[in-house]
Amino acid sequence: MNLRSLLTFLSFCYVLIFSAQNDSIPIPDKKILNIERTNQKPKIDGILDEDIWQNADIATDFIQFRPEIGNTLPEEKRTEVKMTYDDKAIYVAAYLYDDPELIMKQLVNRDNFGQTDFFAVVINPNNDAQNDTQFFVFSSGQQADAIANPSIGEDFSWNAVWQSAVTIHNDGWSLEIEIPYRTLRFAEEENPIWGLQFHRQFRRDRAQYTWNPIDPTKGNIGLYHGELHGLNGLKPPTRLIFYPFTTGILDSFDGETETTLRLGMDVKYGITDNFTLDATLIPDFSQAGFDNLVLNLGPFEQTFAEQRQFFTEGVDLFSKGGLFFSRRVGSAPTGELDLADDEEAEVPDEVKVLNAVKVSGRTKDGWGLGLFNAITEKTFATITDTITGQSRQEVVEPFANYNILVVDKQFGGNSAISLINTNVMREGEFRDGNATALVANLVNKKNTYRLDTELRMSNVNYQNEPSETGFSSFLFVGKVAGNFRYSFDHRFADTKYEINDLGLNFRNNRNDFGIDFSYQTFEPSGKLNSYRFNFFSNYRRLVDPNTFSNFNFGGGYRAFTRKLDAYGFRLFIEPGKQYDFFESRDGRPFIFENFVSTGGWVSSNYNRVFAIDARANIGTLFEDGRDFFTYDFNIEPRVRVSDKLLLIYGFSFDYTNGDRGYATSEEIQLFGGETEEIPILGERNRQIVTNTLSGNYTFNPFHTLGLTFRHYWDTVNYDNELFTLLDNGRLTTADGYTIDTVEDNPNINFSTWNIDLSYSWQFAPGSFLTALYRNQIFSNDENSEDGFTESLDLLFQQPMQNIFSLRLQFFIDYNNVKSIFKKKNKTQDGQASMRNTVIRPFHTLP
Repeated sequence: MNLRSLLTFLSFCYVLIFSAQNDSIPIPDKKILNIERTNQKPKIDGILDEDIWQNADIATDFIQFRPEIGNTLPEEKRTEVKMTYDDKAIYVAAYLYDDPELIMKQLVNRDNFGQTDFFAVVINPNNDAQNDTQFFVFSSGQQADAIANPSIGEDFSWNAVWQSAVTIHNDGWSLEIEIPYRTLRFAEEENPIWGLQFHRQFRRDRAQYTWNPIDPTKGNIGLYHGELHGLNGLKPPTRLIFYPFTTGILDSFDGETETTLRLGMDVKYGITDNFTLDATLIPDFSQAGFDNLVLNLGPFEQTFAEQRQFFTEGVDLFSKGGLFFSRRVGSAPTGELDLADDEEAEVPDEVKVLNAVKVSGRTKDGWGLGLFNAITEKTFATITDTITGQSRQEVVEPFANYNILVVDKQFGGNSAISLINTNVMREGEFRDGNATALVANLVNKKNTYRLDTELRMSNVNYQNEPSETGFSSFLFVGKVAGNFRYSFDHRFADTKYEINDLGLNFRNNRNDFGIDFSYQTFEPSGKLNSYRFNFFSNYRRLVDPNTFSNFNFGGGYRAFTRKLDAYGFRLFIEPGKQYDFFESRDGRPFIFENFVSTGGWVSSNYNRVFAIDARANIGTLFEDGRDFFTYDFNIEPRVRVSDKLLLIYGFSFDYTNGDRGYATSEEIQLFGGETEEIPILGERNRQIVTNTLSGNYTFNPFHTLGLTFRHYWDTVNYDNELFTLLDNGRLTTADGYTIDTVEDNPNINFSTWNIDLSYSWQFAPGSFLTALYRNQIFSNDENSEDGFTESLDLLFQQPMQNIFSLRLQFFIDYNNVKSIFKKKNKTQDGQASMRNTVIRPFHTLP
């Protein structure tokens, strides 16, 4: 499918799906809550005894949307919500009637829902159905917060500083919330109307209710918000917040100990009413968690989730178009070294981030803007001559600048069009990268059909070499409402498409087509709360050469019972010859035939003291000359020892017999004296054992102790006889390669061990003291036939890294500091006035 054909098809889909829909979705009338200003701030203690709560409007008559639709709450379970405001904040009070013996209130970490009843306030100052700010309060007293829109769903990495309190009564529980205006983005208006929604969930049966009714069968939930009226005279505050911190680090490895003291600060500043600047002026990511390393035998890079808060929070705009993979900033150096035979190099694992800034926001009429910039420092490798002992330094990553620009327009309460550009500029002779995407996410007025398109171009500029420009596209069109749904998708990337300077693209050279059909229910039936069937099929080709690579199809089923247990199964089939053009590492196809796999899973109700998750899968090839079989299983029991202590143990076992794939490469001599690297493949057995343990003890919402342990052991054992790859995709042993004749033994015994023990104390709103102890061991050798005990003994013979860090972070709101100085000045002025006043006898006063 070329560009002209794609654009023609997109135009046809748009006309067919969107122009044919004339009527809007039948959303019920929006409920309205009128709010009145208060002259006295209520005390946030969860006790609703202030005068303002006695006469405030009540939001009640909540309606269920999960698992059943349309039910109302009985009188003894009713919910009553009231609101007020002043110049600094919005205040919410709620009384949630219930039997206190049935209220679930497990204590968990912030943003972790656990087995706890919750109440949520959703505020949308733009009232555009797409940009919500969510505040959750749990019956345990803990908090969660998120920003949400149809593109990203709920983003709980966003954290704000606000106050709440909960009190348990003999007929339910009550709460109070203070939401400072600094946590919201809104413009100054005379009589604004804000989008408003309240949620309540009973954890014991996962029943969820909202103030304004929701139809879960179609449309994003923001379309179903009610409205908040009466916010007169609101003025957005100066949004300037400082997060100064200091971190002390003790790092011990292989007999050497290093101590470090770091000082730094993050800043948030409201440039305008709706746009915010976030900056990490002196970054410190020392308390980011360990990555879960695994042995990567595949042709594509191994990646890990982002754990640095600055790069996870408020990045919804920057994630559009799939051009931004934040782990690129501060990752391993990109430069390559040309070493002599007697040289060895010490290369840093990561590049230091000097600073990073992002600006983002959205106007009331739907225009969004995002700007991102990060700078990393020049990084050197130390190269040592093993004979003379002399060393030198060579640049492996120059001074680099990372930029993102996003312009986005939302409309219709459910659609958006975006333009995104990323740019990486490196100093000197290193390469630069640029990528641009035009993205459209369109939903028709009835919220029944969706069209997603992405058109992307990349440009990579090598110093003193011609630049390369690539193209990629994505199309999704489908029915997204009701019980029966279907979709078609197409993904294209030419051979020059390359975004990995700041993005993540595992492969290019693809021309893939897919279809999907599903049927799902939204209300209980029989013993099930809901269930879903789906069927899919994919047909894949290369762009250059224009040839078939893969065909597959499959399906699955999942169900949730009325007892809150869940289970499911799946089937996946690749019939006939499949051509893997990437396993060989040189672009030639590697053929396998008739792959079939199936599996299932169960998850018991987490409300029970003891619960368990389990899954199992099996797979095989129906191919002459192959003895391939694979299976894996995972079991994860969890025990809620008390409402304060939760323990989760995980054990997984993966075994593959008769797998074939890339093992190593060998250099061969060609005619004329030239050499060439050829891939060597082998048949291998692989076994992976993973043990994990996590535990959390939450003393109260302000004190938490956490433990995470992981041991990963992976062995890969090749048959002695190895293969070379023929041009027709088949393997041969005619060249005589064996384990003993290749330069690098491909057998692997790979093992990692790490422990994270943390303690967190929130000693003031937004201010934390965090203590963290970590250790890590790593082993990688050729002893693939060693057993578990021998491998574990060898692992503990390796040097262990032990890290202890103590971090103190403060939250400083400019408005609070300003108020302190105002009060101080007012007091000083008053004292000066008293000093200058003459006290006259009573009879001399006029």
